[in-house]
Amino acid sequence: MLKIENATKYYGDFLAVDDLSFTVKPGEIFGLLGVNGAGKTTTFRMMMGLLDMNGGNITLDGKPIDYTVTDNIGFLTEDRSLLLKLTVKEQALYYGTLKGMTEDEILIKLKELLDRFGIPEYFDRKIKELSKGNQQKIQFIMAIINEPKLVILDEPFSGLDPFNVEIFKQEIVDLASKGSMIIFSSHRMEHVELFCKKLVILLKGRTVLEGELKQIKTDYRKKNIIVRGKVKKEELKKIKGVVSVSNIGDDIEVKIADESVVEDVFKYVSKCDNVTKFVVEEPSLNEIFVAKVGESYDE
Repeated sequence: MLKIENATKYYGDFLAVDDLSFTVKPGEIFGLLGVNGAGKTTTFRMMMGLLDMNGGNITLDGKPIDYTVTDNIGFLTEDRSLLLKLTVKEQALYYGTLKGMTEDEILIKLKELLDRFGIPEYFDRKIKELSKGNQQKIQFIMAIINEPKLVILDEPFSGLDPFNVEIFKQEIVDLASKGSMIIFSSHRMEHVELFCKKLVILLKGRTVLEGELKQIKTDYRKKNIIVRGKVKKEELKKIKGVVSVSNIGDDIEVKIADESVVEDVFKYVSKCDNVTKFVVEEPSLNEIFVAKVGESYDE
């Protein structure tokens, strides 16, 4: 288990991470979210043992994060961190050796992963010759080549087309099913919703929202109703508890304060003509994220 307890980090007088605490259990995919400058990268570096904390503790399976345990951590950074003049094989041998693997173990695992990612022909290709998307695949392979207990994924889908996003998604799910702990960070909230049952949202180093995604959506209370038919937006806006009404393609989205408003909206819509859709939706994580950090972020 990864356990972060009251982690705090200053850069001079600047407080980058403020009393952060959370746990991730084997097999969990955990979302660590926030706008740029929220403290995510600093937190990742503390998890890796690359930065000392000013307070708190971080442990992996009960052991402090230091060079005796970092072989059990894989890190896919948002920025490219590959040695571009090396071939894929040479890069894998370099990374794998640093992680304590033998040459035979590295080459067997590399070929297996290249096959799974659909690029076996790149075994002896120089990394600088690959497209950005394929470089991202290689970077991911390097992060997981030793089957680490903890995998930190910072914007893992950057530069990928939808087909390759699906490949990455399957690999992330497979890692979790084998017991790896996954820390997933992305600005694309729809990606976070695909995987993460638990999450933390940071703002200026502080936790502004945490818990299970399902409960977070329930606690947020606001819901959306999607309607298709001959309804009048002006009449919908008159209903108590309706927050806003807007067009989305052929549909009308009605944002409501809480579930108690659904019945009143339904009573009006049921009297309208040609109604072919009436769907009550949970708020999206993106909507909740903006509500929690948008105003402060805009400042």
